[in-house]
Amino acid sequence: MKFTEMGIDGRILKAIEDMNITVPTEIQKKALPVAMSGRDVIGESMTGSGKTLVFAIPILQKIKHGEGVQALIVCPTRELALQISEHIRNLAVHMQVSICEVYGGVSLEEQVRKLSRTDIVVGTPGRILDHMRRRTVDFRKLQIFVLDEADRMLDMGFIDDIKMIIRNIPQDRQTMLFSATIPEKIYHITRMYMKNPARVSTQLTVPKHKLAQFYYNVKREEKLALLVHLIKKEKPRLAIVFCGTRSMSDVVGDVLAANGVDAKTLHGGLTQNRRTNLMEGFHRGRPHVLVATDVAARGLDIKDISHIFNYDVPKTVDDYTHRIGRTARIGKEGKAITLLSREDHESFRKIVRYLEIECLSESFPKTIAHAERRRETGFRRGFRPRRPFRRRY
Repeated sequence: MKFTEMGIDGRILKAIEDMNITVPTEIQKKALPVAMSGRDVIGESMTGSGKTLVFAIPILQKIKHGEGVQALIVCPTRELALQISEHIRNLAVHMQVSICEVYGGVSLEEQVRKLSRTDIVVGTPGRILDHMRRRTVDFRKLQIFVLDEADRMLDMGFIDDIKMIIRNIPQDRQTMLFSATIPEKIYHITRMYMKNPARVSTQLTVPKHKLAQFYYNVKREEKLALLVHLIKKEKPRLAIVFCGTRSMSDVVGDVLAANGVDAKTLHGGLTQNRRTNLMEGFHRGRPHVLVATDVAARGLDIKDISHIFNYDVPKTVDDYTHRIGRTARIGKEGKAITLLSREDHESFRKIVRYLEIECLSESFPKTIAHAERRRETGFRRGFRPRRPFRRRY
């Protein structure tokens, strides 16, 4: 099915054409006609699958400018709120629509001024609740409610905030929920607060032939040096390096930058302006390597990421899925590389077996001289050449 066959407003179709979107993705083909019919929707799809259009187009078709807040979109992070807003603005470029982003770390007063004259609110749960308690936002005319990246919000402890928001918005509304996975607590929300929802599922993992997955067996004290070498060797177009903690992401980011890698660190300790500027730069390709924790990178929708480096092994299968799902998007190829020290093998083996993926081992190249490795990484200790790991996960 083509966009032109879905009954979409001509002004939105023109914007889609301007954005060089020609063929609907799987989630758009399956869920957009249902969403446009006004029915509640549960959409299972990974980040980057094109689901923003699924809820943005029905919103733009239904609301009337200047008649109060008619759509509310709740998402887990400030960065995702900004991305969603930008995407909707691009779709509404030939229409008159007002959008207000609502998230923490910035002035409440400025948001209050915007909320008094907005049509669509996009925000994070905590700050939305702040405005509701202060009575600085009026949802009495709300028609469409969207929960995006619902599983991520659950992981981040927002489930009670979400329930509180839902209990205080009009019951006579269309509700759309999107998530890469549907845990039991999310099912509880759908049963309690949605009306006969249509469930639409798409491929939840990256196609195996599009994503090459490798691991390196390395001593923990050698991980940093190996990461520096791999990034210089792979020359990624855009890459994310995932670390387990904020402090480790700071260390890794500093070491990469000290060794000539165009890398920056993203975490919750940065000011909102710095985070925003960093993400805007990363979208444009500077820096071309982003070092982040799972929390900081949740929900980020960034095109053209060619490499994912797991400096620390993710704690859960879902975390691994979300990490690697940021590359090899919409038909493109990508590579995921995981660095394993001795204590990482058991947890990584469980992830690979559960997902039924083949993850091939790689060894440190023998052709790189010991002295060159030491000079390149700035560490006293280099790498001993290794034989390829015989076992496959």
